[in-house]
Amino acid sequence: MAPEPNLPGETPGIQDDPEAYVGLGQEAAEERARSRGWTTVRSLPPGAMITMEYAPGRINFEVEDGRVRRGWQG
Repeated sequence: MAPEPNLPGETPGIQDDPEAYVGLGQEAAEERARSRGWTTVRSLPPGAMITMEYAPGRINFEVEDGRVRRGWQG
């Protein structure tokens, strides 16, 4: 039997709010995210073109002037 897929909004084993990173410096946010179990940390400039596939365990940061403006999972 195939394993059940992770659905959007599900991040097994990670109890963290991506919006809690807003205002942190980029390096501090990336370090904190990795220490809390995120397997992929992606920092992007505002308006960057990105792929839209959902990846469980990935956290994304929109970073401007070295500070996180927005955080979301997937």
